[in-house]
Amino acid sequence: MKSSPIDACLSGDGKPSLRHRPAASPHRRAVVKASGNRFPLPLDTPPMEARTADALPEGNGSWQYEPKWDGFRCLAFKGSKVVDLRAKSGKPLGRYFPELTALLGDLDAENFVVDGEIVIEVDGHASFDALQMRLHPAQSRIRKLSLETPAQLILFDMLVASDGKILIEKDLVERRAAIEDFVVKADKNSLRLSPATTALATAKRWLQGAGHGSTDGVVAKALAERYQPGERAMVKVKRLRTADCVVGGFRYLNSKRQVGSLLLGLYNERGLLDHVGFTATIGNDERAAITEKLEALRGEPGFTGKAPGGPSRWSTDRSGQWEPVQPELVVEVRFDHITGERFRHGTKLLRWRPDKAPRQCTFEQIDETAIKGPSPMRR
Repeated sequence: MKSSPIDACLSGDGKPSLRHRPAASPHRRAVVKASGNRFPLPLDTPPMEARTADALPEGNGSWQYEPKWDGFRCLAFKGSKVVDLRAKSGKPLGRYFPELTALLGDLDAENFVVDGEIVIEVDGHASFDALQMRLHPAQSRIRKLSLETPAQLILFDMLVASDGKILIEKDLVERRAAIEDFVVKADKNSLRLSPATTALATAKRWLQGAGHGSTDGVVAKALAERYQPGERAMVKVKRLRTADCVVGGFRYLNSKRQVGSLLLGLYNERGLLDHVGFTATIGNDERAAITEKLEALRGEPGFTGKAPGGPSRWSTDRSGQWEPVQPELVVEVRFDHITGERFRHGTKLLRWRPDKAPRQCTFEQIDETAIKGPSPMRR
């Protein structure tokens, strides 16, 4: 059977708000102890988090590097044969992924806490859209999706071992051995072990291939450190990409008559300009000049394909009103992810591209299937 991109990443050597959680409060940073109820740790135990860096740390084998998976972070608790899945925000995830709850419930191990990432594969590729579709109020819809597009749980750490031993105070070397043993004994296709390496060269190759598919960077963990719930004790490096986009419109900055954000577009295969996202990283000293430039071009057609809607998570402005402009200006922006042919997050404006023809700005730049690069731990 032909291996999938997720299989390739895993097989070699060595609701949207659920993804965001406020910084851990002081009382959540305390050492976590056994809960005293059916679960071996309190369900509000926050996962260990990562601080962003521009480069991977070096340390002569003192760091372990892992792919950073593009999914939903999840702590999975099991106690007295009952399973509970928790998002990074602390909210319950179990109802959205009943197949994972059932899988963990069927394991012989009765008490454990594991840390991992939920991913879903669709048409041979990891799909963040498919994850978001699970955050649905109708249980019947969730059950249907769980059969059509079953989720996988990629594991990379263990807080409580299968024998009930608390591992939070143990170093990563011991915790890694425990999670490896757990996955081997579980022997379930949907329960996977994340690759890990102490070789910086290997981690750099993973980083080179990140930014598409199922990973979006590399995480580094100190081998000698304990698990630190709620603390940014890991280091993450994300591979960011760039694209040249046409400015198809703009929004004013609240009530001020100065530009607040540029609305970005790319030409599709039919030659129509589709809205793909925005950038709001405009310096205050540039606003007046940029506003004057845009107002001189204000008018139809703007976007001739998919156009911006009202207020959404894609816009930093409260107003849904936007101004179309003649598609004559091109900007280069930096982005991290593509979801549903759009930039998942706001982009960073790098520079204006007067040397670039607007018609050269096509979807080929961000076509996930056309991007080449090594996947982590490829066969």
